[in-house]
Amino acid sequence: MAVDVYLNFNGNCREAAEFYAEVFGTEKPEIMTFGEAPQHPDYQLPEEAKDLVMHTRLNISGSNVMFSDVFPGQPFVAGNNISLALVSEDMDEIKSAFSKLSEGGTVRMELQETFWSKSYGSLKDKFGIEWQISHEDGREM
Repeated sequence: MAVDVYLNFNGNCREAAEFYAEVFGTEKPEIMTFGEAPQHPDYQLPEEAKDLVMHTRLNISGSNVMFSDVFPGQPFVAGNNISLALVSEDMDEIKSAFSKLSEGGTVRMELQETFWSKSYGSLKDKFGIEWQISHEDGREM
């Protein structure tokens, strides 16, 4: 299990990730855009979202730091654009943590299968901390 930092950007995620890769001497980030993700047949992806970063990550001194752009129309507040990502191969651990963290909080997305995870969900806990909970089976996205 790991708890990683997840940073959101307002359209300049690619620039930020490449900047941090240079600063910390990491490999160039592999970037997935919203346009490269599998599309939902009932939902047309807005043109302005296609080139925005859906996900990338850097390993900085042994810590995973993950990045994405906010989806068009979603709120962005500089300084509040951070969440913690609990990543585990243990499904029971994921379900337990999600259940406990959601008590008194607000579930944004129930735990569910996505194209990148067998189980993913997000919430804001009772202290206002944003969490992303994800099963990871060791495969790179």
